[in-house]
Amino acid sequence: MSVIYLLIGISICVAIGFFVAFIIAVKSGQYDDDYTPSVRMLFDDEIKKTPKTEKQTIKEKQI
Repeated sequence: MSVIYLLIGISICVAIGFFVAFIIAVKSGQYDDDYTPSVRMLFDDEIKKTPKTEKQTIKEKQI
């Protein structure tokens, strides 16, 4: 039974270690995206089609 307590303690220490490493990586800019903003301007000119509503189609039929 004491082995379970030992394994739980070790797993908590490992989890805390990974969490600290993650926090350090985030603060140092490891996950900052430098590539997407430079490419985003290439895709801004896409034509966005809006679906016609019923009122628009009725007005077009009347004209």
